[in-house]
Amino acid sequence: MLYRSALLLVLGSYWLLPATTQAQDGPRQLNTLPTPTTVPPAPARPDTTTRRPTPRQLAAPPTLPDSVRQQQQQRAVLPPANTTRYSVGLKSGQVYKAYDVLIKQPLLGRSFLLLDGQQRLDLDQVRYYEDETGFYVRTTLPGRSSRETTLRRDKVGRLSLYSITSTQYAGNGMGGPFGYGGYGRYGGYGGYPYGMGGPMYRTTKTEYFSKDNGPIEDLSLRNLLLATADNQAATNLLLQARQYQTYTTLSYVAAGGLLVAGLVSTLNSNTGPAISPLMYGSLPFLIVPLVLGGKSQNNVRQAISIYNRGL
Repeated sequence: MLYRSALLLVLGSYWLLPATTQAQDGPRQLNTLPTPTTVPPAPARPDTTTRRPTPRQLAAPPTLPDSVRQQQQQRAVLPPANTTRYSVGLKSGQVYKAYDVLIKQPLLGRSFLLLDGQQRLDLDQVRYYEDETGFYVRTTLPGRSSRETTLRRDKVGRLSLYSITSTQYAGNGMGGPFGYGGYGRYGGYGGYPYGMGGPMYRTTKTEYFSKDNGPIEDLSLRNLLLATADNQAATNLLLQARQYQTYTTLSYVAAGGLLVAGLVSTLNSNTGPAISPLMYGSLPFLIVPLVLGGKSQNNVRQAISIYNRGL
């Protein structure tokens, strides 16, 4: 009986020992921590939220220099627009202001100005007028009758330039190859006639001038030399232009003489219809006036500009 009690006491003590003591008494391969079980990740849930598209990055504009930027700004800024009012001056001294000035030339009756579509003024009463095409004066031409003519003012200064454009009948057929003439009553602007297959017409521009708002005079070298006698630089240019005109006249005379001589030689030739070399020799003399005529006109323009600037 005592032996049974001791045995029960030993067995109870064994079961009551801490777990660490029991692990030390066990086999070595069992003295390890348990490996945690790997749990597979949960499947990703689909994203049902609406995503905004990412804006595309635009390239930055090129940087302009300050000078270029200032020029662009100056071009962009325009002055304030003002309504244009034209002046119409009468011979009595009365001046009208109008927004619209039209010249009417009826088939029957006198020509007149119509101001703003209401007021009518006869041209015989008008001294000058303006419209959208320029400034015009009513005056008599030098050496002509007392009948007045409308001239357009092209340049303002001590020597003011005026002109009148007219259309002249040039006959039938093609016109000549030389379109530009001289100054004043001796020429103007010409060119090829128009109206192919029928009557031909050419447009002629005749120029005039006035000194210090004086009487209208022909734009000739003689009159300009008298008007610019108090300016040596302008006078020298006009004298050179007169030499160009002299050479031009001599070239025309020489060309005409060679053409006549060549024509006679060709008609009197016994060897057939061969063209005489004299006719070919006249070609250079026909080209010289084209070159010298441009130089003469350029000298006249420079002389007028120098005189108006007081140089």
